[in-house]
Amino acid sequence: MTHCRGMARRARVVIVGAGFGGLGAARALARSEAEITVIDRRNYHLFQPLLYQVATAALSPADIAWPIRSLLRGQSNARVVMDRVCGLDRAGRFVLTEDGRRFPYDCLVLATGARHAYFGRDAEWAPVAPGLKKIDAATEIRQRVLLAFERAENGEDAAERASLLTSVIVGAGPTGVELAGAIAELARDALARDFRRIDPRTARILLVEAGSRVLPAFDERLSVKAQAALERLGVEVRLGVPVAECTAEGVQIGAEQISARTIVWAAGVMASSAGNWLGVETDRAGRVRVAPDLSVPGMMASTPSATPSSSPPATAGRCPELRRRQGRWAGMPGD
Repeated sequence: MTHCRGMARRARVVIVGAGFGGLGAARALARSEAEITVIDRRNYHLFQPLLYQVATAALSPADIAWPIRSLLRGQSNARVVMDRVCGLDRAGRFVLTEDGRRFPYDCLVLATGARHAYFGRDAEWAPVAPGLKKIDAATEIRQRVLLAFERAENGEDAAERASLLTSVIVGAGPTGVELAGAIAELARDALARDFRRIDPRTARILLVEAGSRVLPAFDERLSVKAQAALERLGVEVRLGVPVAECTAEGVQIGAEQISARTIVWAAGVMASSAGNWLGVETDRAGRVRVAPDLSVPGMMASTPSATPSSSPPATAGRCPELRRRQGRWAGMPGD
């Protein structure tokens, strides 16, 4: 990054977020003369693509989370800080945290990721339809899924049993597709012979997508194959009808009310608050619009989780490998 050069002292680089983008940027600077500070609200790096396996008891949380300090142990120019960033002092060039600390920077990399979007119904829907972005959420979903089978085993009312054995996944992107398939395999294989009063293989799993196909960001041929694979597992795929309501009792899909005790949200994401910290233009999902080199126009900052102006907003920074590459790019020295 050319704006980090020509200083009498070592350049101070602050990286906010230790996900794929943040770690990629830190590692790209391993041989530089910069002083690097990596700030994250947690002390571990999470491999998010496998969260669905934690949610369905195929993996333990320790299998997909690694201490950030261990990952950067051999990088002498990198310091790790566990804290939550709450804003920026743009004039003074400080990163502000909830603990009241101020971290000075010459170069700033924002790799703060995304959060779930419930289309304006966050307060009502989030408690009954958790998303899958954090380990805590994955273990909560796992508990809901497994306890639903236990309660169905103990239940006497047929309608209540049916509701307990019904799971609804809202959103048919990669997370929704993987989770629906994993819950179906759990019910039909792993738990098939573990109960005496219920048959887990009769569990009903619905995947609901407002669009016209599953995996809408992928080639249409892959969407067709994915839907066929899900249906072979017994997953009911509902396309073209958005969820109108989510409650503790179930969901409303169009005019149909479906009683379900397990609801998982995988339908939409919003960017973090980084755009508000910077005070710059964002798109409707809160993502910062940046130049092709990931810099913010008019500012000396890089945002690997943002939207390059030369790329479609719908595809920028959505997969781990792309975020990792963006992070490495942000950390590459300039000419």
